[in-house]
Order: sequence, then C-alpha cells, then structure tokens
Amino acid sequence: MNALLQPLPRLLTMQLADLDQVLQIEHSAYGFPWTRGNFVDSLAAGYLAEALALEPAGLIGYYVALPGVGEMHLLNLTVAPAQQRCGHARTLLDALQQRCRERRLQKLWLEVRAGNARARQVYAARGFAELGLRRGYYPAAKGRREDAIVMCLELRDA
Repeated sequence: MNALLQPLPRLLTMQLADLDQVLQIEHSAYGFPWTRGNFVDSLAAGYLAEALALEPAGLIGYYVALPGVGEMHLLNLTVAPAQQRCGHARTLLDALQQRCRERRLQKLWLEVRAGNARARQVYAARGFAELGLRRGYYPAAKGRREDAIVMCLELRDA
C-alpha cells in the first residue's frame, strides 16, 4: 500500500470507555500489567492519559502521566506488541512532550525496567538521562523483583 494512503494514527484523550481496549493491550504487552483499577484511579485523579488510535485496528497504544509542580512523571507508555517498531512510541512521547511544553514544565521523569534494553534505547535517543536506580521496583517472575532505572528529560524549550 502506498504510504500516502495509509491512515494516520489519531491521539485521543483516554476515557473509561477505552479501558477494555487498553487492558487488552496492557495484558498482551506485560507479564505484570496494570489493573483496571490502576487506570480508573489514574483517570479519576486527573492524570494525563492519551490513547493512540489507528483505523481499523482501534487503540494501538497509550500513556498515563502524573503532572507535578514544574515536572511530569510518565507512569505507563505502552504500544500493542503487533504495532511495535512502527514509531508509535515516538508519537506518544512527542505528544507527552508537547503537553509538558504547554504546561511550561521543566522535567519529564520515568522509571523503566533495567532489563528493558529496547525501551531504554528509545528513551536515551530522545535525550533522557539515566539518573538513578530503584532496587526491586518492579515485580518479576518467580516472586522476584527487578530494578528500575530512573530517567529524566530536561525540557529546555518549555
């Protein structure tokens, strides 16, 4: 298919009605997914949550971020496994960085599994610096825990 004829993904504000699709993606992408309650609580608390939709597939990715004073904390960014490596994570990060600029925030924080080399590379390529380590932050197989790398992006153009 000609690239010019392919539909473009649309960014939408995540709604409670989207959670069935969101949870389907979440469960397909992670061994230790967020629960419906995690998403409901985030939306109820007013966290920034946007979803990426591509027709006819429906939702293909999303992020949830916690606004703070002068900064934003990315809590979850997920792309459906079948849609990964297509630039959708970059699209979601672009949107989140734009929201940060609109709010004049100076920093964007996140944690990423120490063993998730692909995600760490994506974030590093975007200018995120590895600033710390949270030992045993994430649940892992067989009752173990996995460390998280704390990363931060200075939003100089905010």
